[in-house]
Amino acid sequence: MDHEMHNYFHLEKRLSPRLSFLLFLCITLKTTTLAFNITTTTTFAEAYSPLFSKFNIQRSSDDKTVNLILNRFSGSGIISSDYYNYGFFSASIKMPSEYTAGIVVAFYTSNVDTFEKNHDELDIEFLGNVKGKPWRFQTNMYGKGSVSRGREERYRMWFDPSKDSHRYSILWTPKNTIFYVDNVPIREVIRHEAMKGDYPSKPMSIYATIWDASSWATNGGKQKVNYRFEPFVTEFKDLVLEGCIVDPTDQLLSTNCTDQIDQLIAKDYSTITSEGRRSMKWFRERYMYYSYCYDKIRYPVPPPECVIVPSEREMFKTSGRLRNKIKFGGSHRRHRRSRDARRRISKGDN
Repeated sequence: MDHEMHNYFHLEKRLSPRLSFLLFLCITLKTTTLAFNITTTTTFAEAYSPLFSKFNIQRSSDDKTVNLILNRFSGSGIISSDYYNYGFFSASIKMPSEYTAGIVVAFYTSNVDTFEKNHDELDIEFLGNVKGKPWRFQTNMYGKGSVSRGREERYRMWFDPSKDSHRYSILWTPKNTIFYVDNVPIREVIRHEAMKGDYPSKPMSIYATIWDASSWATNGGKQKVNYRFEPFVTEFKDLVLEGCIVDPTDQLLSTNCTDQIDQLIAKDYSTITSEGRRSMKWFRERYMYYSYCYDKIRYPVPPPECVIVPSEREMFKTSGRLRNKIKFGGSHRRHRRSRDARRRISKGDN
């Protein structure tokens, strides 16, 4: 693997940003795919129940695929039949195509139904767009109702999520939380003592939903859901729910789940390898366009779990947004260097 990576870093300088990233993924996925492939999938009936608008939920004949539909009558959603005290949660998801402005598809964990005023949550939210513009997505974390201290990051994708299914996963342990896209780690939050209750620690259910978020999802609400393109269908399959099933009101959760939590932490996907960290760095430097850790207006002092990475920090303004707008899939640093070179040429500084 080290030899392959060595060859890659020599070759990638001659490739376009998108081609070099795809090559990088092909190499790094060799070390992560096995751990994900041995994970057992479940049927809908074994693990989920309708959350709302059952009439907009379509299940396949083998019960391994479920379509969630948004139309002019309603969105739809499903919820896990059990609560989990830490775990690994995953699904292969295919987004609606064509015009998807105003639509939000979400795959997330939460306990808001049980702990309404101090709930925990881990989010992956996909934001639709006007025709011809790419889907975007964001991740977030809340603990003990800390919604005023959101920890969101926002990203573009290196693929069209409406053409094929792609796997999205959330690992949640007492030590860390990792968000994965197609087995590639895109974000890790390591639990810091100073976070206190802001780190999710109470049992959560797993949700999948599609809904009309016209008020904010696309360009701050300027583009709404256009129901001339209905129905909007999101496909969920390869469902994975691994963790310690509990009663959320149980006062002895940590004792009851000790062995299963230890097994979870020992899984390959609970630790990011050196190759995985390279791919995460590559993704974040090219596809992340907002991070709360670099938003000095919102957080003059970064929250305690933030790890400030110099190569990321130089990408952002004090608002946590990119210094330079770039074309989809490009390299932030490459565009900045090109701009600086043009300035030197215009000044006659060769």
